[in-house]
Amino acid sequence: MSKRYYTLNEELRREFGSKVMKLSLDGGFTCPNRDGTIGSKGCIFCGEKGSGEFAGSKLVSIEEQIEEQKKLLSKKWDSNKYIAYFQNFTNTYGPINRIRTLYYEAINTQGVVGLAVATRPDCLEEEILNLLSEINKKTYLWIELGLQTIHEKSAKLIRRGYPLSIYEEAIEKLKRENIKVVTHIILGIPGESKDDMLNTVRFVADTKTWGIKLHSLYIQRDTDLYDYYMKNPFPIMSREEYVSLVVDAIEMLPRDMVIHRITGDGKRELLHEPKWSLDKLKVLSMIDKELKIRNFLET
Repeated sequence: MSKRYYTLNEELRREFGSKVMKLSLDGGFTCPNRDGTIGSKGCIFCGEKGSGEFAGSKLVSIEEQIEEQKKLLSKKWDSNKYIAYFQNFTNTYGPINRIRTLYYEAINTQGVVGLAVATRPDCLEEEILNLLSEINKKTYLWIELGLQTIHEKSAKLIRRGYPLSIYEEAIEKLKRENIKVVTHIILGIPGESKDDMLNTVRFVADTKTWGIKLHSLYIQRDTDLYDYYMKNPFPIMSREEYVSLVVDAIEMLPRDMVIHRITGDGKRELLHEPKWSLDKLKVLSMIDKELKIRNFLET
């Protein structure tokens, strides 16, 4: 291992024998928290493109997006193996036949060795689970669920739109189908203490999901969170505080849990706070250094 924690890069190298690149795609999905089913504004931190500021364009086919993303990332990485990542909005929400077509278009494209699907825990109806189970038998699959926090007060503030029990039910459904799950957590939600945030991490650790994403809260100007911050300023964690918190979190996770992300990186031209999050390499370096100082696992 090149890190003192189990990274997605290490996991994919172990599984496929070489570097695997993740290609962010836009399937043209919406969200029940936007189309009026649950809400109309979405989560408070969600921008105009959902969480997919760096994804391909929904105006072209999935195959075309994949080819464009390959060219873009080939400047940075040398690889011919790819994970097709449906990132924007809720990628299990919509007509099942359309979803099936998009997924199969992705996994049948040359070089694609796996599929990742970002969604909500309350959008896993039986027909979707059947499709995911079918695809899980054909390719390397994982599902990403946006939990963010276990605290109901925070969930209401960010307009998550479902109770914690729905997440717990989703985890059990996916486990029964032997489908790998990645849970998203946001560190720095207004009003949450350090203990609150670590209790969310501890909860996810106890569920023993396959993977986890730790995001620093960042405020983009195209979100309702920006408007909230302008009217109700709240403390933003410093880089040092965030690094210490992330290392606390890593120390309580199972050693075999795949850590997909340990910081957030918003789009430079939209980011309002925290500015330090733009220097992702510096944040990662400081986390590595803190893990070494604490003598957390030898590499």
